[in-house]
Amino acid sequence: MSGTLVLCGAPIGDVRDVSPRLGEILATADVVAAEDTRRVLRLAAGLGVTISGRIVSCYDAVEGARAAQLTEHLRRGETVALVTDAGMPAVSDPGFRVVAAAAAAGMTVTVVPGPSAVTAALAVSGLPSDRWTFEGFLPRRPAERRARLRELHAESRTMVFLDSPHRLEAGLRDLVAVFGPERAAVLCRELTKTHQEIVRGDLARLLAWATDGRVIRGEFTLVLGGAPRRPPPTVITASPADAASPADAGTVADAGTVADAGTVGEGRGESVRAEVLAADVARRAATGMSRKEARRVVAAEYGLSRNDVYAAELAARPGRRPAPPDS
Repeated sequence: MSGTLVLCGAPIGDVRDVSPRLGEILATADVVAAEDTRRVLRLAAGLGVTISGRIVSCYDAVEGARAAQLTEHLRRGETVALVTDAGMPAVSDPGFRVVAAAAAAGMTVTVVPGPSAVTAALAVSGLPSDRWTFEGFLPRRPAERRARLRELHAESRTMVFLDSPHRLEAGLRDLVAVFGPERAAVLCRELTKTHQEIVRGDLARLLAWATDGRVIRGEFTLVLGGAPRRPPPTVITASPADAASPADAGTVADAGTVADAGTVGEGRGESVRAEVLAADVARRAATGMSRKEARRVVAAEYGLSRNDVYAAELAARPGRRPAPPDS
């Protein structure tokens, strides 16, 4: 007999935003695992229901141990409701370990969808949302935080971060230093609550807002515009010696030497040599990847088409015709 683990979306501010099913689950579940047991009781009271099952705490420090205990309840055929303080469990909140343990044991895992500060902020930001990435909370230590941001410098998708009031100013200063003051950004505070505030503009404006003497309160969701997309690089098919000649000097844009043109991924130019692409395909194929897949990966990395990569292979190895691009 298998029980059911129900992930319950809790309100991020206004209790009226939750699914009517949430009250039903909290009232009937055999076990309610809550990030904060006091808050879940207040939530139940706000929904007009009484929790009849056993209430256990499930916050970060105890989640690992709780995962095993809750899985045993599921093995006995019980219904376990998992609820965090706000939003969806496991999304920058406890829950991942519980879900992983239940799934590994073959238990049924389902969800009562609910509000999420992440998607709410993304929707109201007005920034591109067709492709985006969730980065959660940045590291607390300044050096680690800046290192993480440098890793994201070239990210072209819209990014969503969470931040707390006491770290907001330092985080915004690091964002300005890494991404520049003019990068588009939207800061959302206390979404759906009485004092909801949405600050739009660029990172410079957000930093000015955070440092104008106001008292910083509430939880924050920051939506950051992605890096501008670069045009595809020019593939240089001439030999390095020929490409370095004055006649070809104009084909390497913003690169001091032809050697610089081989490292587009590091942002040091807008061109790449055919032999660099061919060698990259060969290196990946040597690890067991099919040439078709290797070309696809290399093409995506350099912003080229697979046909461009195939043509580069032909140019780099004129005496040996590689397999067709769809092979």
